[in-house]
Amino acid sequence: AAASALDPQLYQWSPVPQGNAESRRYIDTALAWREAGTALAFATMRSVDNLVLGSTRFFNLEHWTWPEGHPLYGRATPDACEIGYTWLSRAALRTPANTETKLLLLTYAFEIWDVFRVCLHTDVRNQRSRAAIERIGGQFEGILRAHRMAADYIPRDSARYSILAAEWPKVKQHLNQKLSR
Repeated sequence: AAASALDPQLYQWSPVPQGNAESRRYIDTALAWREAGTALAFATMRSVDNLVLGSTRFFNLEHWTWPEGHPLYGRATPDACEIGYTWLSRAALRTPANTETKLLLLTYAFEIWDVFRVCLHTDVRNQRSRAAIERIGGQFEGILRAHRMAADYIPRDSARYSILAAEWPKVKQHLNQKLSR
């Protein structure tokens, strides 16, 4: 809440909580989605001093209906998911924080859950976020018109990106190389 209150223009395209009451609702929603089995939220922390740099989450956890007798029938883990609700404080911009976070989430999605795809959406107007998604290896799939409510409370068009399981080894290598520089 403190980060967003200090710099609301930074979050013009993202629904970042403003103040304690909105932060509480944001956290309560994340916890309710976790309890419903539809999302997993994370705080992005700086390890040296435990400063909260932002937040991100897995959501839209898709469980496909595999036919009985298929090897994936009854699978407990998601078949596909989305990474989103990502925001970072200004202190985290131009640092490895987003790359490290996405590497951790993508590793979990592809190597623990064994998903087939990870989707990422952002407001079509959010050029900084679109560039960040492309830098981590997201492939642009198109525009979803009037897809979600925008941070400015209008129906927003979303730029849709994905990373497929077959692309993951190359994306992982790319992210590790970025972090080793």
